[in-house]
Amino acid sequence: MFTGLIQDVGRVRSIDKDGDWRVVIETGLDLGATEIGASIACCGCCLTVVEKDDRSFAVDVSAESLFKTGIGKWQEGTPVNLEPSLKLGDELGGHIVSGHVDGQAELIEVKEDGDSFRLKIRAPGDFASFIAPKGSISLDGISLTVNEVEGDIFGVNIIPHTWVHTSLSSKKEGDYLNIEIDMLARYVARMLDVTKGA
Repeated sequence: MFTGLIQDVGRVRSIDKDGDWRVVIETGLDLGATEIGASIACCGCCLTVVEKDDRSFAVDVSAESLFKTGIGKWQEGTPVNLEPSLKLGDELGGHIVSGHVDGQAELIEVKEDGDSFRLKIRAPGDFASFIAPKGSISLDGISLTVNEVEGDIFGVNIIPHTWVHTSLSSKKEGDYLNIEIDMLARYVARMLDVTKGA
C-alpha cells in the first residue's frame, strides 16, 4: 500500500525488452533498507524490486502491466515518480493507494492559475462514475483532490511544490497518465450494485 506522496523522481537508466521487460531506475531514495522483493510504486504502478545497488534498482514488468499502464512508452531518461511501500506505523499523508493502475487517462488541458496549474483529464472507459468533486484520485502515483467533474472530464489543481517535485512538469497536453480510482469509491459502488440486485 502507498499514500500517493512522491518521495523521489527517478530516471529510467535502461530497459531490456527481451520477454517481460527488465527496467533499471536510477534514484536518490535510500535503498539501504529496501530488500529484494520489496514493492516500490513507479508512476503509481506497484512493482517488485528484483535487483539493486546504492543508486538504482531493477523491476520486471509483465505484459499486463505494459498493457494497463504507460510503462510501455518509457525510454532511457524517462522521469519516474517513486514511492516505497508503507510500513506499519508510517504516517498516512495522502490517501490509500494500492498501486494497481486501472488504466490511462488523457491530459487534455494544462493551464496556469496563479503559481499553480490546473489540469483537465479525460477518464478512461467507465471510470468517470467513480470520480467525484473533492474525492481522491491517483495520477502517475500522485494523490490528488478532484476539483470538478463534467461527464468523463475532471479537473485537478497542482500546487507549485507538486509541479516541481513530480514528473507532472514534464507532461504536455495529449500525454497519458496512470490512473487509479479511489479504493473507497470502488467499494461503495460495488456495495450499491449488490444492494440493487438484492
